[in-house]
Amino acid sequence: MKKFVYILLFGLLISCQSFKESKLPPNIILILTDDQGWGDLSFNGNLDLSTPNIDKLAKTGAFFEHFFVSPVCSPTRAEILTGRHHVRSGVYSTSRGGERLDIDEETIAEVFKATGYQTAAYGKWHNGMQAPFHPNSRGFDDFYGFCSGHWGNYFNPLLEHNGKLVKGRGFIIDDLTQHGINFIRENNNQPFFLYLPYNTPHSPMQVPDKFWRKFQDKKLSQIGSSGPPTNQNQIDHSRAALAMCENIDWNVGRIINELKKNDLLENTIIVYLSDNGPNGNRWNGEMKGIKGSTDEGGVRSPMIINWLGKIPEGKIINKIASGIDLLPTLKDLAGIMSQPKIELDGVSLKPLIMNEKPKWKERYIYNYWRGKLSLRSQKYRLDHKGQLFDMIEDPNQTTDISNQKSQVLNKLFQAKEKWLKTVRVELPEKDERPFYIGHPSLQSTQIPARDGNPIGEIIRSNRFPNDTYFTNWINLEDSITWEAEVLQDGDFEVVIYYTCAEDAVGSKFELSFGKSKLIGKINKYHDPEEFGKNRDRSPRIESYTKDFIPLNIGKIRLKKGVGTLKLKGIKKTGKQLMDFRLLMLKRV
Repeated sequence: MKKFVYILLFGLLISCQSFKESKLPPNIILILTDDQGWGDLSFNGNLDLSTPNIDKLAKTGAFFEHFFVSPVCSPTRAEILTGRHHVRSGVYSTSRGGERLDIDEETIAEVFKATGYQTAAYGKWHNGMQAPFHPNSRGFDDFYGFCSGHWGNYFNPLLEHNGKLVKGRGFIIDDLTQHGINFIRENNNQPFFLYLPYNTPHSPMQVPDKFWRKFQDKKLSQIGSSGPPTNQNQIDHSRAALAMCENIDWNVGRIINELKKNDLLENTIIVYLSDNGPNGNRWNGEMKGIKGSTDEGGVRSPMIINWLGKIPEGKIINKIASGIDLLPTLKDLAGIMSQPKIELDGVSLKPLIMNEKPKWKERYIYNYWRGKLSLRSQKYRLDHKGQLFDMIEDPNQTTDISNQKSQVLNKLFQAKEKWLKTVRVELPEKDERPFYIGHPSLQSTQIPARDGNPIGEIIRSNRFPNDTYFTNWINLEDSITWEAEVLQDGDFEVVIYYTCAEDAVGSKFELSFGKSKLIGKINKYHDPEEFGKNRDRSPRIESYTKDFIPLNIGKIRLKKGVGTLKLKGIKKTGKQLMDFRLLMLKRV
């Protein structure tokens, strides 16, 4: 009899525990790839690569056939994070401060954190480097990765962890995924929101040998909409991109396996999408446009949402949707009832996902970038030139039908003008936001070359600023400046990351802000070669990087206020003063 009672009690305990676990809100994993086109998945018909793990997510979940994002990186990220058009949030560029997400915007991480979720982001942030724009200031408990628009080295790179510079381990996507796996293990008994913004297949085209070997000499059977590649570099670029996509797929498999090991797969919503069209003329379903274009091929993204046992398996959703819809959708699926602090542009896609015959209003998707606005309805696209295309009959935008469909054209033009008046007008003509120093949410402030203004003959290592350094400091009177704001009085320890030739030893420089000044002296030469070329599978257009070393130049007392942060030379012993990469200011 006692044995029976014990068995009964044990069974009740297990049942209660199961009931308790079933009541936990769903975990969220949001995977965002960088420059992966709609056609870079075998699920969508690409015959030159295999993405079985991502394909399985689509086959066991729901797939949005017509899902749209912005034409480039930081705008898409801003829209996913806020549920609002990126121009509302201050994002107008991909570098030098234009990628920053206004601090009055509420992020998806803040929404989930407020309801008890543990939050983490591992990868490419690209919506602001200095606090309060930094991910740790925007709702993420843990951040590992980089905040710039692209990175110059994918093997053992210099990264940051919650504001501190650290050395990555191995290939960057494998490393980011491992941090995601560790986060899942550490939070398997509480709800979590995990954001994995991978930075591939964005250039530089670096990928581990085990993935490259398959594609190194592969003859690609499908070509881009602009025709066959014209040189070997273009062929190798496409090969490398596909190899990087297979690496992403392998890492998605690692995430899924970890969820299985922790019995979390059925209580985890997994979202998979890309931030824009492909970064090259490779196969993309013959659609017009690539990354940077507001045409279909530049803004159409694969979008999979999987919640095993909850979302209908293999459901293909044909209604148009957008990156601005993810925040309200995930919030709705997780049962979060709080009202947004700012009105959202996106809508919850839950009815389309969960209901067999949902009621759905006709809508427009707006794709904007640098003055070019394209509108997509369920059937038509009005491009930025005013041409109209029937996307059902002519999905590749080959025939302008504006003369035949004047009523449709007028309706779309009216919607375009309304959007420009009510949304585009929110973006200031000039960005008056300074680079903040000493925000209390983060102990250290990074001031990179990317955000600086060279004066004199100092030049960037490349015309694309994101991962550049300053060089050619041959004139003592030349300088580098940043328009900055110190948020409160304080003492800061200053570390400069530099390289220099042997004859520069003994050179001196000055860092100043207002009346505060600090003099540094170069006591050690460090003159390494640029690296990365030997790992590139096709030539890059961005800057190569170097191994910059830190030099602690002491403490500076900064007063609260707006002013110019200035780095200038005061003594030059050799041909050049130094090459400059980064300032780190740590509040002490």
